[in-house]
Amino acid sequence: MRIGFLGGTGIEGKGLALRFAASGGSVVLGSRSEERAQAAAREYNELLGSPLIRGMVNREMLAASEIVFLTVPYEHAVPAIESCRSDFSNGQILVDVTVPMVFREGRAEYVEQEAGSNAELLAKYVPKHVPLVAAFKTIPAHILAEREIELNCDIFVCGDIKEAREKVMEAARMIPTLRPLDAGLLRMARTLERMTVLAVNLNRRYKKKGARFRIEGF
Repeated sequence: MRIGFLGGTGIEGKGLALRFAASGGSVVLGSRSEERAQAAAREYNELLGSPLIRGMVNREMLAASEIVFLTVPYEHAVPAIESCRSDFSNGQILVDVTVPMVFREGRAEYVEQEAGSNAELLAKYVPKHVPLVAAFKTIPAHILAEREIELNCDIFVCGDIKEAREKVMEAARMIPTLRPLDAGLLRMARTLERMTVLAVNLNRRYKKKGARFRIEGF
């Protein structure tokens, strides 16, 4: 599976790239700077012990990928999409992992979005021929980047096109101990994004760092 990262040089992109590459995915990091993308790829490959990840400018990354993860900070997500809108291709899937959140007085707070969620906002900017799926929003980025830690949790995948959700779930199953669940239409991202804020605040209250979710009973 050909997996690209729009903004893959940050910690969340790093964690997902490492885990997908270690699980057999063909991974490409994208950046506005080819030099920065290649430097990040070299760093990640050193951690993997093998040259499994490539770095490219965003345009080339998009041409090489079937699933693209948007892993920039939420406030940069719309500009990131707009900067390469014409480079998306038919059949490509964009996966939004962003959560609009800020910290005030030591607490995480959700940044309310007029569209209902950041995922629904981004869907207004993605080309019509590219389905947007929200996923991986509820896993702490630094836990993803620590590959020795087994995830042992669920991720929730939502989007308005069933086939796109199923493709992202297929990709998620590549990562050991991770179970993807179909959460339905894109509007469910409103709940998922707020669940992340809950997990962050629980981490802070109980002085932990790895709060994540698993649904029991099925």
